[in-house]
Amino acid sequence: MTASTASPPTAQAPSESPKITRPLERVLGDGHTKGMWAWTVLRILLGWSFLWAFLDKMFGLGFSTCRAAESSAIDFGCDAAMINGGSPTYGFLNFGTEASHTGFLFDWMAPSAPDAINLADVGFMAALLLAGVALMLGIAVRTAAVGSALLMAFMFLAADVWPENNPVNSSHLIEMVAYLGIATVGAGRFALQPWFSRVPVLGRIP
Repeated sequence: MTASTASPPTAQAPSESPKITRPLERVLGDGHTKGMWAWTVLRILLGWSFLWAFLDKMFGLGFSTCRAAESSAIDFGCDAAMINGGSPTYGFLNFGTEASHTGFLFDWMAPSAPDAINLADVGFMAALLLAGVALMLGIAVRTAAVGSALLMAFMFLAADVWPENNPVNSSHLIEMVAYLGIATVGAGRFALQPWFSRVPVLGRIP
């Protein structure tokens, strides 16, 4: 007669309590994406700074363009607006690079007159528009961020070597690092890239 051996009871894994997802986490993410909200807000703000610079220089909205230096009077749509033939890079490339030790490298890019639009103007405005729209909408963010970082690097070399108020830092250098950070982490939330990727034709673009 053989004794029946009863199998030992199997230990049950403790049931995991359901994770409580807070409303803010559902929108901004959690876990490895913690802190992504800051990168997302930074992406949108930097994108807006580019897009606004494009609009101001194109149409002369009276912020950095079409505003009198002494009286701060605004002349909307003045001759300095690109739409009226004004060069958006003339002032920076001719006068903003004077304090830099490397500004002479960019002299060849400078327009010859305030109303002489050249390829530097067209390329600069195209970069502002494309990067601004891409960063704000969250489409092709890494490409836009790397391009923006290169633009900031050129502006740093053209005007800030060495900076007037700091031996190392300048706003262009800080923004360059910020754009590289965005290129590293990606678009984050509030981005149209997922929808963009599902469109049959557009989704084939890397």
